[in-house]
Amino acid sequence: MSKVLIVGGGAAGMFASVTAAENGHEVLVFEKNEKLGKKLFITGKGRCNLTNACDMDQLFHCVVSNSKFLYSSFYGFTNQDVIACFESLGLRTKIERGDRVFPVSDHSSDVIRVLADRMQQLGVKVFYNTEVQEIVQKDGAFHHIVLGDKREVCADACIIATGGLSYQSTGSTGDGFRFAKAMGHEITECMPSLVPLETKESWVKDLQGLSLKNVNVTIFDGKKKMYDEFGEMLFTHYGVSGPLILSASSYIGKKLKDRELRLSIDLKPALSFEQLDHRILKDFEENQNRQFKNAIGGLFPSKLVPVMIELSNIAPEKKVNVISREERKQFVELIKNFSMTVTGLRDYNEAIITKGGVKTKEIDPGTMESKIVKNLYFAGEVIDLDALTGGFNLQIAWSTAYAAGSSIR
Repeated sequence: MSKVLIVGGGAAGMFASVTAAENGHEVLVFEKNEKLGKKLFITGKGRCNLTNACDMDQLFHCVVSNSKFLYSSFYGFTNQDVIACFESLGLRTKIERGDRVFPVSDHSSDVIRVLADRMQQLGVKVFYNTEVQEIVQKDGAFHHIVLGDKREVCADACIIATGGLSYQSTGSTGDGFRFAKAMGHEITECMPSLVPLETKESWVKDLQGLSLKNVNVTIFDGKKKMYDEFGEMLFTHYGVSGPLILSASSYIGKKLKDRELRLSIDLKPALSFEQLDHRILKDFEENQNRQFKNAIGGLFPSKLVPVMIELSNIAPEKKVNVISREERKQFVELIKNFSMTVTGLRDYNEAIITKGGVKTKEIDPGTMESKIVKNLYFAGEVIDLDALTGGFNLQIAWSTAYAAGSSIR
């Protein structure tokens, strides 16, 4: 039996504590907040998208950074294992659109509660409002931690599960990166991910609150296509958000550091250019004596109509029966390629996760033990791993925590 210290009481920290305690170890968790799972509480808009019930190929496909590193831990504790584990703890789950797994109750607090109950059953000691200031190694192995009040706590092993930099109000302030770096680990460049995007065009503000469903979003760096997906998105006062956009941010974040990108929305992806042209021609014939501004309401949500008129370069009062073929073709092009300029990412306070972290090459993928410091382990978002929305990031947390918690000798 070893004495195990876990720094951080979020998803990965809680799960690692349960796994380590089930393996017979004495476990102490140090949490700087007044309660466990503060970030877990707000995930999935407070409903907690636990994992994704897709097949394993899809699971790996939805990991954006370093998916190969997760091979051992994902197979060691699969998404089906996650569902079975939470069900065994008394949490009933359900599968929704896109294979997303949620608690039946729709309350993230229930996820935190069953984990906290299991920790208590297993005798895990939790120290709240307790900040870890330093993690100390001796002769190439973990030795002790130093708390905010300068007390030292020695143990046989330590798991760093401090999260990243996103949602800093929940305590994710990059402590784990600092600890790891001080002990000789490399931290890859960090940036917000699964985060809304800022755009340049002033008319975007006029569309604030407008949600578009069943559209196709493509993002270009010059002529190079960086992202291309179908789904839904949302306009905000600063730019764009919603599921499609959050996923896009995972792929384009690094490029936005030194250049602007072009975002193109196909507002009618179900229709080809020719089919859409035919549809508009039909609409114009049925409304031939009406003005352009009054003849296109059936094509778009009302909030979008004034912007489309403005960008079409067709005079709003122009009768549709005198709109030229060329003007109509340009209007079709606008609908199929409704473009704006992406200038940057929103900051960490709006990011669901952090891209970047402790370099995976310095961590054993089977055990999550550091290759630099013996008996030091990592779990969750502190590692340079990130995935798309849909429960995949929590799957990373559970699988890496399970690997770390069950590997301690």
